[in-house]
Amino acid sequence: MASEIVDDKSEHCIPFILEKIKAHCDYHKKEGTDAPPIFLGLNGIQGAGKTTLVSALYKTLTSPPHNLPTVVLSIDDLYLPHSAQKSLAQSQPTNPLIQHRGQPSTHDIPLGKDIFSQLFSRQQNIRIPFYDKSAHSGQGDRTDPEAWEVVNKEGEPPVEVVIFEGWCVGFRSLSDEELVQKWEAAKAARIFDGEAYHGRLAALELEHVSFVNEALRQYDALTDYFGALVHIDAVDTLFVYDWRLEQERKLRKEKGTGMKDKQVIEFVNGYYPAYELYTDVLRKGIFHQTGKQLRLVVNKQRRVEEVEIQ
Repeated sequence: MASEIVDDKSEHCIPFILEKIKAHCDYHKKEGTDAPPIFLGLNGIQGAGKTTLVSALYKTLTSPPHNLPTVVLSIDDLYLPHSAQKSLAQSQPTNPLIQHRGQPSTHDIPLGKDIFSQLFSRQQNIRIPFYDKSAHSGQGDRTDPEAWEVVNKEGEPPVEVVIFEGWCVGFRSLSDEELVQKWEAAKAARIFDGEAYHGRLAALELEHVSFVNEALRQYDALTDYFGALVHIDAVDTLFVYDWRLEQERKLRKEKGTGMKDKQVIEFVNGYYPAYELYTDVLRKGIFHQTGKQLRLVVNKQRRVEEVEIQ
């Protein structure tokens, strides 16, 4: 039976975020400068309740007594256009990580940098991209920019808070040495642990993993904007398989459409190596100073079991 997603995360996240917003404004007031928008990263393992949390955060920030103009941007909306994704896949036909959208390298980082820069400098009439995952029989495509949401319209208060959310938001690349160590450890685990090894990293070639890791270095240009990060972690990242299966079964029951179980497994397999590679880095904290990252650890029922400020 599918477990209901209950929002027990807002009670931890909202006070943390409000405190960071206040500190951001106080700092610039003390410096005698206008405070730019604060950028908040939100990383959530797929199926852990991230969407529910984002909705609660947006409602809280934009409602009294805060009334903060806020925009939510998903990293999914930065996916490459369909034609560019096809070209990327064809450029490395043996690399399973880039045959469909998802992994670092399948996002349009220059577009993200441009949007972030416009928001930071409070430019007017900024178009926020939107990606249609249902286009091209589920392969997805970027929508027409004319249909994108426009923020900072003339006569409206400018955006004060930017929430950037996604499954790999905040991931930091590994050094070449660290990457090889993790890859070799996964290979060894598959050999010596046998069926006890449930990861996907060991099934990949090093050159394929290296390509994604190298692409991830570009994502720092977005991550470095963050004034704070919320990380929804899980006691076991393998929960993502069951959570995604639950979501698709519910979708099939309610709408008559959705991925079959085998398709779901293959879909998550494409993402899972990144959890093996980068979750440890995220858990240690991505900022140089402490106090800017909130980590919530959820159990199989998606309930918060541990809260840590890093």
